[in-house]
Amino acid sequence: MTQCACLIFTPTAGQSDTEQDLEAIQGILLPKLQLDIRLTTLEVKADKLAREAVEQGFNPIIASGGDGTVSAVAGALIGTNITFGVIPRGTANAFATSLGIPTTIEEACETILYGNPRVIDAAFCNGKPMITLAGIGFEADATEKADRNAKEFLGVFAYVIADVQELSKGVRSFKTYLEADEQVFTFDAAAVTIANAAPIFSIFAQGPAEVVVDDGLLDVTIVAPANVLDAIASGIELFQTAMRGTAVERPDTAYLQAKHIKVTTEPPQKVVLDGELMDMNPVEVECIPGGLTVLVPATRA
Repeated sequence: MTQCACLIFTPTAGQSDTEQDLEAIQGILLPKLQLDIRLTTLEVKADKLAREAVEQGFNPIIASGGDGTVSAVAGALIGTNITFGVIPRGTANAFATSLGIPTTIEEACETILYGNPRVIDAAFCNGKPMITLAGIGFEADATEKADRNAKEFLGVFAYVIADVQELSKGVRSFKTYLEADEQVFTFDAAAVTIANAAPIFSIFAQGPAEVVVDDGLLDVTIVAPANVLDAIASGIELFQTAMRGTAVERPDTAYLQAKHIKVTTEPPQKVVLDGELMDMNPVEVECIPGGLTVLVPATRA
């Protein structure tokens, strides 16, 4: 029996030809799936389309767009038994990269058709879905400052460049009150990143040896450098530990794990949530263990 899938497609994602992308997706998926295609618009967002698809019983539900689209669709599927497919077409594609989902249309479609379902954690941040991370401080500043033209030509490396540029401008610390399950901490920090999943180019999330997506816990990385040189050294060390798969070992960088995290800052800081800038203070994140089922390549399930 042919599966009845819903494809939620954001036409404005990425820099490629939208019509060609959609035709390519249809050409691969339609022979195997019944495919109901729904396009986002300025008025009709991905989360609304996803909720409607859930109510109508589609399975799988597929998101094709940038990280914002992927997060919005995933949010409607948290806590359901519906399988989630991802065809990434954004600049960073952080969620897909974190799970080893290919970032080419052909390979991503093949993953939907022949991949395996993997049950992973999800989270809610101030009531909004969070499948990758919430970044406070450097992470949010770098996301805001990443040049659009640079993103078009350099892709994810534009974010790394923005990270380095922010680090080189100096240390802007803020008072931080962090509640992690039953523990309370107070400290000055320049970056606090709460991660459910994180690719290696999200360097401020790379405190632990690995951000594990199915351990029922959130990973928090705290960076508190004393000066510009320490800030740059900390960023380099975090990137290197991510490449090596080892935990960071610096006195100005720490990490911890918890299921529930609350962060309050003085003064309030910008927050990036799954690639989108938000105004939030405090930031409260709750892990939903096993909350999402995602199609991943068979060798990575």
